[in-house]
Amino acid sequence: MKNILFLSLIFLQLSVQSFAGKLAIESKLSPSPIIIDGQKDPQWNAIKPLTVELNELPYEPDNGYQGLQETSIEISSVYDDDYVYFLFRWYDPTKSLARFPWEKQIDGSWIKLANLDHTLHENTYYEDKLAIYWDINERGFKKKGCDKSCHMQEKGMLEGVKDTSSGRHYTKNEGETIDEWHWKATRTNLLKQMDDGYVDNEHETNGKWGRHIDEPHAGGYYANDKKTAVPTWMNGAEASPSPDWVVDSTKVAFKDTFKAGDRVGGIVIAPFEQARADVIAHGVWADDYWQLEIKRKRITQHKDSSTQDVQFDNLDKAYYFGVTTFDNSQINHLYHKKSIKVTFKQ
Repeated sequence: MKNILFLSLIFLQLSVQSFAGKLAIESKLSPSPIIIDGQKDPQWNAIKPLTVELNELPYEPDNGYQGLQETSIEISSVYDDDYVYFLFRWYDPTKSLARFPWEKQIDGSWIKLANLDHTLHENTYYEDKLAIYWDINERGFKKKGCDKSCHMQEKGMLEGVKDTSSGRHYTKNEGETIDEWHWKATRTNLLKQMDDGYVDNEHETNGKWGRHIDEPHAGGYYANDKKTAVPTWMNGAEASPSPDWVVDSTKVAFKDTFKAGDRVGGIVIAPFEQARADVIAHGVWADDYWQLEIKRKRITQHKDSSTQDVQFDNLDKAYYFGVTTFDNSQINHLYHKKSIKVTFKQ
């Protein structure tokens, strides 16, 4: 009898430790809407954030990349009748905004700066980013998080297709999807948006993979070149000058009045429209930290919302996500294993 009681106590202790070890946050009802400006609204001060260590990298670049090898991120959430809100704050001592910028050379020519690594991706002249993957119905996501949908190539091949990427996202089974929110410090932040996409089972189809833009969509950023030797556009007088981007609504045709060493943005930024514009977000960098506020309607109403967007339609239900940060890197990112659980306090 004593042995049974002893074993029961050990089992209970292990169960409590296992539960305590899970990553979980509780979204609390907000008395008023959150203003999405990257600053801390008073409502956030009443929330104790969850701290998650991001210390996994998918690969080691071979081009002298000196980005972060680990960081920690604080996560908080509140909600109201219409929206769910999140606050993310993570350590990143370098504010990175340059993304394949044009730079004028001493001889008067222009080049787009790049320093690709062995995967043929950029991590020198690139922007900071954050991505969130929400489980919709992928089997195994609750246990493994977004790592479940990441498939690594071996010897340059993935699913029989030649591939130079360090890994591709796609779900294992047909009909399984994941909601992807992708914040980009250069391409989306000024416009207070996150890129809203989804992941499905597409693979082995002419080298296409599972990541897609939400449908229907319109607008969005585009490259500042048309296979020319100089930029196509530059910022007009109405826009605040920036060497990192050109604003679509105020752009003017490029005119070379620049001196050697001057830069012009390699990307033209424009707002997303329709389903791709569902997620509102704005980040502020200060004192070696990014602080990002996010809001999205709890329930979206597009034609394919049920398969492309996580629906926060049941406050008695738990929701699961994974989060990654990119330190001026195109695809290399810091992530954590397993998922984070969100529940709603009513």
